[in-house]
Amino acid sequence: MFSALLVEKDEAGQSVSLTSVDEAQLPEGNVTLAVEYSTLNYKDALAITGKSPIVRKYPMIPGIDLAGIVTASTHAHWSPGDRAVLNGWGVGESHWGGLAQRARVDGDWLVPLPAAFTTRQAMALGTAGYTAALCVDALLHHGLRPDQGEVLVTGSTGGVGSVAVALLAAAGFTVAAATGKTSEAEYLRGLGAATVLDRAELAERGKALQKERWAGVVDAVGSHTLANACAQTRYGGVVAACGLAQGMDFAGTVAPFILRGVTLRGIDSVMAPTPRRTEAWARLAEDLKPEALESITQEVGSTEAIAAAHRLMDGTVRGRIVVDVNR
Repeated sequence: MFSALLVEKDEAGQSVSLTSVDEAQLPEGNVTLAVEYSTLNYKDALAITGKSPIVRKYPMIPGIDLAGIVTASTHAHWSPGDRAVLNGWGVGESHWGGLAQRARVDGDWLVPLPAAFTTRQAMALGTAGYTAALCVDALLHHGLRPDQGEVLVTGSTGGVGSVAVALLAAAGFTVAAATGKTSEAEYLRGLGAATVLDRAELAERGKALQKERWAGVVDAVGSHTLANACAQTRYGGVVAACGLAQGMDFAGTVAPFILRGVTLRGIDSVMAPTPRRTEAWARLAEDLKPEALESITQEVGSTEAIAAAHRLMDGTVRGRIVVDVNR
């Protein structure tokens, strides 16, 4: 038996509880892990609170991230004792996820835990940090250099935004951090932001083309914010879009793309191929000091995870929530 957060649904609706589960109930997979830490992402909060149909089948153990130690494997690349990280692949949505003491998954979904990180530190990053690294990789692969100008990060006090600010600053970029929590300016400057601006400057419908300001953008917000960010991006610049905190709509025009040669890069973290994942985790291990993670991390136990998911939905959380599944 192991402890797990279980989402169930019947005629009365959805319910979530911390309960004991028999290992025999674990889904099919060729690698079994003892999970040490998981996280709470926005998607996990949606699944736990039922605010959006994230869960594809019931019962479901949520948690799109996990880090732990392999206990059994029939996969060629994994052996008992190996330390591994998992992000995405439908885990926590259609396949039992990481908010449990045990997991059984497809070994192809796993990435070796970088030696620079403990399992807790890896989950302080989780999908949010890994997605931020994918965004930074996209900007750099486009050819963006620090001498080309400021880079904007939207949703900067969130998990993706916080790590993106830190990674870009470590790479030598001048970072402008947009946030609705202007009281967190000191926190953002501590991560490396040179400028902090109110998200209200970007949140309403704007002109198709605006004054050129950003050499690059990491956007975790979508909607009008993304449209305005594109409209303000300099000639030949690049925008990495990875989120929809403001909305899924994109009320923009083609003007920035056909008149200024702006590139809009979509960033998918769920189904990204293994080489891209490995590169992202290597960037995190090389450029992000583990001790810097403490300023963006709070830890809860499994017993506190449901309440923490509601706080995340209420917008009262900054940075990352790590879940110790063994307490």
